[in-house]
Amino acid sequence: MSEKTIFGKIIDKEIPANIVYEDDRCLVFHDINPQAPVHVLVIPKKEIPTLNDLEEADDELVGYLVRIASRLAREKFDLEDGYRLVINCGPHAGQTVFHIHIHLLGGRPMGWPPWPG
Repeated sequence: MSEKTIFGKIIDKEIPANIVYEDDRCLVFHDINPQAPVHVLVIPKKEIPTLNDLEEADDELVGYLVRIASRLAREKFDLEDGYRLVINCGPHAGQTVFHIHIHLLGGRPMGWPPWPG
């Protein structure tokens, strides 16, 4: 069995997080290194390392995560002017925790491309 990620430890309440939403399928908490006034992570409770590890059985779960992010953007964070959802896949994309997660960012204008490179 692989070592539990930091997100697995947050799900299991072994380490604290500033949780804004939780249900039986997902957990949403504030990023410890925010890149915008609103920056939360939407994670499934099911351990899936990267987008490349998704299976057909995960289709509904991924759609659910996006819907939760959208709902929180509107209802909790009042991001009616817009927000960004980001999913990184692999180290070259900036993924540092290998448990899929959606970054919900908002509260400021966002440029494109999102980061210099």
